Amino acid sequence: MVSSYLPYPLIDGGKIRLYNLLKILSEKHEITLICEKRPNQNLNDVKEIEKVCKKLITVDRPKALSLKNVSKSLLTLNPLLTTTHDSVLMKNLIKKELNENSFNLIHVETFYVMQNVPKTNIPIILVEHNIEYQVYEKYAQNSSIITRSGLYYDIWKLKRREKQAWNRASKVIAVSPTEQKIIGPKTELVPNGVDLKKFKVTKRNNGNLKKVLFIGNFSWVQNRDSAVFIIRNIWPKIISKNSNCRLWIVGKQIPDSIKKLGEKTVIIDENAPNETELIFQEANVLLAPIRVGGGSNFKILEAMACGTPVITSSLGNEGIEASEGSEILIANNPEEYAKAVVGIINDNYLYEKISRNSRKFIEDNFDWNKIAIKLDSIYRKAALI
Repeated sequence: MVSSYLPYPLIDGGKIRLYNLLKILSEKHEITLICEKRPNQNLNDVKEIEKVCKKLITVDRPKALSLKNVSKSLLTLNPLLTTTHDSVLMKNLIKKELNENSFNLIHVETFYVMQNVPKTNIPIILVEHNIEYQVYEKYAQNSSIITRSGLYYDIWKLKRREKQAWNRASKVIAVSPTEQKIIGPKTELVPNGVDLKKFKVTKRNNGNLKKVLFIGNFSWVQNRDSAVFIIRNIWPKIISKNSNCRLWIVGKQIPDSIKKLGEKTVIIDENAPNETELIFQEANVLLAPIRVGGGSNFKILEAMACGTPVITSSLGNEGIEASEGSEILIANNPEEYAKAVVGIINDNYLYEKISRNSRKFIEDNFDWNKIAIKLDSIYRKAALI
């Protein structure tokens, strides 16, 4: 297995997905993981992954936005994303493992590290968490005209390289039906999931003061964009209709620019528990106005597993396909978000219906154990075992 990240600690969707699948699949397979390790990841993180792999090899991740990488990208047909993950050390380590050991299959996690895998006759399974060029396209559409022109050239190069990776792979794994259709006929759907024992329904705060949660990894531009959109455009409309609620923004290293937007009804929380299930169980609703991104959103799935009603966009529900008004609430502009939040907070019957149905929906469709069985079947067909 070759990955662009060490899947621990479990602070974002990619890590959560890969860790849970590793944990289950390692019961049936001997897995060697070669992955990038960020500067903020420590020996304890390495040890946690060593528990679920036969062998773990890490490569220190260099600074992405270096002058060398930017210059190299500008002067070649390689987009910045693939340039920053082009590693001579990783290439050599993968080659060494392939020469010294016998493998049935190579699983590549994210297309932009696939360039480090040498030519081989071993079947390659490529997992796409998003269609990356589409994520950047959506971001470019919300950018200034000056920024947009530079981004579109890099997006053209990114699209070209991503499609080349799809063609090289024996099978491509998509996490949503929409992306499965775009990638093409040799694509299999293996959705994201939830640990149902960890994320469960508990008795929550039924007091007068309601908590409207936004949670995210603020190193991702999508989450910074959503937080600003909520504070500036949605929250004033909510608080004007119901003063007995608070906006609870949770994450690590929240930018000062977002903190400055807060006021007395907005709680900026960088010290919430690392156990995100405790956060979802304390919140009354999850507000997730997804405007940029793809795949299926982990925070939405985990909140639903905890019986916390979710209000998101059509894009946020794209890879989940929950029933609007029964399992999830959909809104696509500030007025709709405000109406949905105030409506469910004030309607106990609707609240209980969404809470109960969303948990059942996750149990039926997003259990990691069922998902791992499907991935294992794809492995065995690809490797002819």
